[in-house]
This record gives sequence, C-alpha cells and structure tokens, in this order.
Amino acid sequence: MLDKIDDSTTLGELWEVVESLASVCASAGAHLPAEELKALQVGKVAEEAGEAQHALHGLKGLTTCGEECGEAHSWAGVCNDVTGAILASMIALIYIKGPEARAEFAKVMHRRTRRGREALAAHT
Repeated sequence: MLDKIDDSTTLGELWEVVESLASVCASAGAHLPAEELKALQVGKVAEEAGEAQHALHGLKGLTTCGEECGEAHSWAGVCNDVTGAILASMIALIYIKGPEARAEFAKVMHRRTRRGREALAAHT
C-alpha cells in the first residue's frame, strides 16, 4: 500500500495507510500503557515539528553549526520534516480517538477552515 501513494491518493486512502502505520507503531509499543503510548506519540509530533524548525533555521543560516557539521539544509528537507509531523499527528489522533479519528479530523478541519471557506465565498 505504501508504494502506491502519490499525488492522486485520496484522503480516505491516506487514512488507510496511516492507520496501518499506527497499527505497526502500536504493536512496537504494546508493552507500554495506552496513556503512555499516546503521550509519547504526541511528543513525536513535537519532535518532528522541531526538526522542521531546525531545518528551516539551517536553511536561513540561523544556526551556529550548519554544513560544517554535515547538515546541509534545503526546502526539501523542511518539507520532509513537516510531512513527518503531519504523519505523526495523524498517528497521535488515531491513538487518542481510536476508530473515531477520521471523524474527529473532519470535524476539526471543518471548524478550523470555516473562515477560509467564508472568504472564498465572498470572492465568488
């Protein structure tokens, strides 16, 4: 399934892939209490977002280390880390909401994009 992801992948197909990843990750953490696994996955979201921020700082020359430490930064690297944060977030949502994760995502997405939809409607 992972090898079939491209720019035509639907949101439903993406959720199927992420649910499979979440299952693999949960199996690896099966020795942990559920609440700890949730907390660790939320921490993973923060870690991935922090890596994206670090890559952006490196790209803009705002770090003291940079290429001399073997860290060449690029927008592709930033995108990679942002995507990692999105995937980690979706897995965290699955850990927290279980089978209701998709519905919760849709509900929050609808609520958080309301202003954008209203602005678009005003321009048509």
